[in-house]
Formats: sequence, C-alpha cells, structure tokens
Amino acid sequence: MNPIVCLVEKEVVGLLHFPSDDVLFDQSDRLNRDKNLRTALSLGNLDHEKVKITFQDIEGTKQVETTIWGVTDREVILKQGRVIPIHRIIHVQVI
Repeated sequence: MNPIVCLVEKEVVGLLHFPSDDVLFDQSDRLNRDKNLRTALSLGNLDHEKVKITFQDIEGTKQVETTIWGVTDREVILKQGRVIPIHRIIHVQVI
C-alpha cells in the first residue's frame, strides 16, 4: 500500500518541521538520491526544469513541484530561501 502524499506549495515548505533521522536506510539509495539532486540542480539552472520532490516531515509524506536553486551537503534550496533537509527526501523526479 502506498502512503498518502500531500501536495504542498513551495511557500509552505518553510513552515514544516523535519525529524533528524534519514528516510532512506540503504546507502545505495542515499547515493542515488544525491545523484538525482545534482542532476535536478543542473537541469534547473540550465533549462529551468521543474522537479517533483517527495519528502517526509513530522506529519507525513509530502510532495512539492519546484525548481532546485541550490544543493548543499545537508539541504536543498528552493526559491525564496525555502529549504528541505536532504535526509528527509524520499525521491526526486524531473518533470
């Protein structure tokens, strides 16, 4: 059974609270997530491509459609300085 995914606007992301544990347990899944984030960042900067980011906050699974403006070691930076901790991201998909 798939969890219910709540679609949110990027403006809401700054109001969410994130636990400190990683949502991905497998190291290869984490490496794949990092690779997908770097690819999405490049596509966003070059072609203004949007992505769907599926992540979990303290309330459950959420998804946002946005352009990634930056990626640090710990966070994904969205427009207007909104951030999502990388360790809470389940999946990144280029739209």
